[in-house]
Amino acid sequence: MNELTQLPPDADAPDEVMWQGKFITARTRGRWEYVSRARGIRAAVILAVDAEDHVILVDQYRVPLGKRCIELPAGLVGDHEDVADEAASVAAARELEEETGYHAGRMEDLGEFYSSPGMVSESFTLFRAHDLTKVGEGGGVDSENIVVHRIPLADIAHHIALWRQAGYAIDVKLLLLLGAAMLGKHV
Repeated sequence: MNELTQLPPDADAPDEVMWQGKFITARTRGRWEYVSRARGIRAAVILAVDAEDHVILVDQYRVPLGKRCIELPAGLVGDHEDVADEAASVAAARELEEETGYHAGRMEDLGEFYSSPGMVSESFTLFRAHDLTKVGEGGGVDSENIVVHRIPLADIAHHIALWRQAGYAIDVKLLLLLGAAMLGKHV
């Protein structure tokens, strides 16, 4: 093994659970402290762009941030016993409809991603929602208080700048929508 592929000393250290709640587990491994999802729970994130090139976003208050956050629609997979074996694509379609009021005719799996790998072991599966139909108002369940935004893709950078100025947090996954423009490329 060359030095770039050798495992660091902490990789073989025992994994210790420091605390476990209903949804997350705090762990240590050697010098590292990190958080994982409890009970095999996973996450699904949905990129929903309608036929008129509008992206469907949500905002909701996030307690760890202490403010509302602009995000792609998302939800947990397997977070309740009655859906413990639910396919991620089914959960993504359900969450999209609950949060935004849009039904997807088809969900395309775009792969697994990690949002903060130095601190959280959680991954999410990104889905592209196709053939969107508005079927309700959205807003989430259980007092999630979700606000739905339908934004032209061509204006996304402007809207994100306005939200940032207004004090909203911006989820890192929105870089997906800003990437080409940040590189000086046109979408």
